[in-house]
Amino acid sequence: MIAFNSETYKIRRTLLRKNMGSGKLLLLGNEESSMNYRDNCYRFVQDSTFLYYFGINQPGLFGLIDADSGTDIIFGNELSIEDIIWTGQLPTLRGRAESVGVNKVVAPSLIDQYVNNSTLYLPPYRPEHEIKLSNLLNKELQDLNAGVSLDVLLHISNQRTIKSEEEILEMHQACNISGEAHRALMKSASTEMYEHHLVGIFEKIGMNHDVHTAYPTICTINGQVLHNHHYNNKLASGKLVLVDGGLHSKGGYAGDLTRTFPVDSKFTSKQKDIYNIVLEGFMHAVKIAKPGMLFRDLHLQTAVRMTEGLIGLGLMKGNAEDAVADGAHTLFFPHGLGHLIGLDVHDLENFGEEHIGYLPDLKKSKEFGLKSLRLGKSLQEGYTVTVEPGLYFIPELMVKKQADGLHKDFINYDKVEEYSDFGGVRIEDDFVMRKEKFEKLGEYLERTVDEIEELRAEAFA
Repeated sequence: MIAFNSETYKIRRTLLRKNMGSGKLLLLGNEESSMNYRDNCYRFVQDSTFLYYFGINQPGLFGLIDADSGTDIIFGNELSIEDIIWTGQLPTLRGRAESVGVNKVVAPSLIDQYVNNSTLYLPPYRPEHEIKLSNLLNKELQDLNAGVSLDVLLHISNQRTIKSEEEILEMHQACNISGEAHRALMKSASTEMYEHHLVGIFEKIGMNHDVHTAYPTICTINGQVLHNHHYNNKLASGKLVLVDGGLHSKGGYAGDLTRTFPVDSKFTSKQKDIYNIVLEGFMHAVKIAKPGMLFRDLHLQTAVRMTEGLIGLGLMKGNAEDAVADGAHTLFFPHGLGHLIGLDVHDLENFGEEHIGYLPDLKKSKEFGLKSLRLGKSLQEGYTVTVEPGLYFIPELMVKKQADGLHKDFINYDKVEEYSDFGGVRIEDDFVMRKEKFEKLGEYLERTVDEIEELRAEAFA
């Protein structure tokens, strides 16, 4: 399936050629990746930059964008009769190329006639990419990263980061499908189920829409483990379920939503207190975000708002801004507020966070907590981002920080100990930055305590 019409792809390539000025850019599409023998492969995922400029979700392709001649080429083979026996008759590569505005298709065996060691390329992130580039461009493997065209990388980053209206429609679709899956889990979870049952429901809804998950689903009663992909726990009364999951749109754009809900029909008072602090942080971030604002500042102001809530509960003490300046909040909020999202769930992250989320005069922090903030630079109209504050009670981190004598002026460690088995809470939605403020992507998905408890009641009806 081609997501957009041919004019979209031609305009994208024309703009890139204009920004490049000169030179030939080689884009490598992805190959099939074998699991345990050659013909048993993982689900194919196309390289996002190749997909952005050439639109064809098919393995084994190369693309060449020539700024000198104004020519675009796709390198790939048509199906042989041996292929057709196994796959059936599929659209021809030439026909697919024409549907994205490319009139020249060349066999990969002839690519040496079109590229040389001066051809421009992007950072390879798969070993097979490295080997191909090394062979095609006659470069040693260890020299590939030094030869990456940083100028072209930045042109592509700037172009892909500002989403068009048709891309935003795709992202609305991704968030709507993802929201449907999250709502189904909140309506169905019970103590008769294991985490993997919920994951099965989530992925089934994706398949009902003929789409896949955008990343491995996080579904856990141990929400304090930030990227928990273990699904063998039985849902237990008194626990919270944290689900961080997203499904693609039909055009390959990612959704990334998180909801936290009680296994029981209602939150306990302790759960409700922590949940509402996270919700207040979330709503504060959405309210104050505006074009030109550093996302790093949005992160820190959200941290201050949640710290104020923790001070109100007696878990922290002192002045909230001083506590955040000291890094005391990272005991509870050790990750970043959000990240860019698009064709990649962490959009363009294969280019390197220092190039995508930061600027030459805005370096990424090396401090605990802030070093996990993937996006620091200022928000611009057309950016699509996640907002995902959270509070977590990580026993190992609590013990280490106290043993190291950190943040004693701002943390009531004795009180924190009472939450050692709490888990974690995260709330996440996706947004596009408009002229004045954030616009939510996708339809509203229940997020207040009352709304979630109303959904949970359906599981007990």
